[in-house]
Amino acid sequence: MEVTRLGVGIVGGGFVGSFHIRSWVGVRDADIVGIVDKNRKTAQAAASLAKKLRVGDAKPYKTITDMVADPAIHAIWICIPNYARLEVMEEIVHALETGKGELIGVACEKPLGRTVAEARKMRDLARKAGLLDGYLENQIFSPSVVRGKQIVWSRGAAIAGRPYLARAAEEHSGPHMPWFWEGTLQGGGVLNDMMCHSVEAARFMLTPPGAPRSVLTPVKVTAHTSCLKWQRPEYVRHLKKYSEGKLDYRRRPAEDFARSLIEYHDEHGEPLIVETTTSWCYVGAGLRLSMELLGPEYSLAINTLESGLRVFFSRKVKGEQGEDLVEKQNAEMGLMPVVSNEESEYGYEAENRHMVQSFLAGKRPMENFDDGLNVTELLMTAYMSAEQQKTLSFPPPGLDTFVPAVAQGRWNPRKV
Repeated sequence: MEVTRLGVGIVGGGFVGSFHIRSWVGVRDADIVGIVDKNRKTAQAAASLAKKLRVGDAKPYKTITDMVADPAIHAIWICIPNYARLEVMEEIVHALETGKGELIGVACEKPLGRTVAEARKMRDLARKAGLLDGYLENQIFSPSVVRGKQIVWSRGAAIAGRPYLARAAEEHSGPHMPWFWEGTLQGGGVLNDMMCHSVEAARFMLTPPGAPRSVLTPVKVTAHTSCLKWQRPEYVRHLKKYSEGKLDYRRRPAEDFARSLIEYHDEHGEPLIVETTTSWCYVGAGLRLSMELLGPEYSLAINTLESGLRVFFSRKVKGEQGEDLVEKQNAEMGLMPVVSNEESEYGYEAENRHMVQSFLAGKRPMENFDDGLNVTELLMTAYMSAEQQKTLSFPPPGLDTFVPAVAQGRWNPRKV
């Protein structure tokens, strides 16, 4: 199929889907023309947002098959919760194989799968259907990450040698929706939810410009997980009320803190380290993304809460709670940082530009389902390491069939 302007359908019109729609104001040669969401109000709201922003005359469809069948749809973005992504991919491929429609490509939000088996099946289904595939890891498209990597590699690494240590952390006070907190639905806790970003962003920064991430070979993984805050009695009660009784963190918690150390070898066998920390128990102004890249004679540092814009509200300014200053905002008073364009700063704009231009050119995106599978393999090894409380060589035996205890509802650091 050859087209000059891409028609995109989005499956999942909630929080992440809306982020993508808002980012589309910075995307050329593509329109958002379809939305599928089981919640009709959410689908209608997402379609209305696209029209309001003039990024596409989007209309809600009842089913994914209906959307695939529309000749105006050329690619699909999967932004639905983790537990439903494989089912969506299977319906897309079934619709194509039964002649309901044609597509150029599919892009999927992180993580690609809740286990290695799921991620591999997602990748294999895309191959089977002949689809171009894009893995939606926004952080490697963040302007700070892209520009910082470019400068460090062209100036520091060119003279002093390649970087050898990358650190990445993502921390906030907890997810938006109850399903994120449920290990059996989400596939884990904060390690699965947010370390997928940190692992890939750090791997991206350590990879030489223009080289595939496969030039780095993972050799060892060490990880630790814990539930530091949300198993305390007052927070167990809070989650139970918040989820209308569905969440029980006293008996069935998910980790709210995770740390991993991944040792790689570069193409010359030299050791490289990726160190990641993720947390749902960080209480600050809001979401904090921090990264560091260190080499022999240089370093790079990024902290999204050290923004150029700050506002101050005295104690007499008691406004309503919101997230108008920064994602996962925790306060509305005092000196507050503002991320003025989150869709751009977090990488969504550049990510979607890259996916659109790759699909229009008939090329596989540079961030694709192979990368999503690699990330899932590293995350599952991290869970294995944390459960066994030891460093594991990569890949460990049994990785392809491994399911974390937290994803089975069997993990509890404070057994009662």
